[in-house]
Amino acid sequence: MENIEQMENRSLERYLGSALRELRLKHRLTINDVAQRTDISRGMLSKLENGQTSASLDTLARLARALGVSMSSLFREYDMPEASARLIKAGEGMEVVRRGTKSGHTYHLLAYDQGPTKLFEPFLITINDGAETFPTFEHPGTEFIYMLEGEIEYRHGTQLYLLEPGDAFTFRGDIPHGPERLIKLPIRFLSMMVYPTQAQEL
Repeated sequence: MENIEQMENRSLERYLGSALRELRLKHRLTINDVAQRTDISRGMLSKLENGQTSASLDTLARLARALGVSMSSLFREYDMPEASARLIKAGEGMEVVRRGTKSGHTYHLLAYDQGPTKLFEPFLITINDGAETFPTFEHPGTEFIYMLEGEIEYRHGTQLYLLEPGDAFTFRGDIPHGPERLIKLPIRFLSMMVYPTQAQEL
C-alpha cells in the first residue's frame, strides 16, 4: 500500500508529464524534436509525459530550456487551490428586502457569501422616490459607500455628509447611519459592508 509521500510523488509526476506535453504541443514539437534538443531519449520523454517516471533536476532544466520556459513555470500550477471566484453579470444581482426598503428604493446584492460566516456584502442601491423616508441602520463592522449618480445627504452619528458622484465614504457600521435627505434623483451608489471576523472581535 502506498504511503502519502509515494502518492504525492505520483501526483507530481502526472502533473509534470501533463505540463510537459502541453508545452510541447503548444510549440508544435514532436517527441523526436524535444529528444534532439535535450539529448534525452524518446522513450524517457514518453515515460515522463505519461507520468510513469520522475525526472532529475538536470533533466527538468534541459526540458525547460528546450520548451522556452523557466524551471519555476513548470511548477506554477502544481497544488494550486481551485478557483472560487463568482461572477454576477450585469442586472443579475439578487434583489433583497432590508428594513426600510420601499417602492422606489432597491437593494441588489452583488455577491453571495457561502458558509456559516458572512465576510462582506456588496450592494448596488438605487433610489428613485424623492418622498421616501429612511430609518437609521446599525450593523457590525465597516461600511464603504461609493457614489455613482445623484446627490444625497447622509447621516453618520451626529454628522451630515454631502455625497456626490465619485465620492467615497467609509464609516463604522455600529454607529447609527443612513440617508438624511435626497437632493438629486435618481441616486445610485455601491455599498460594501465588511463584517468583523471572530479574531477581530476577541
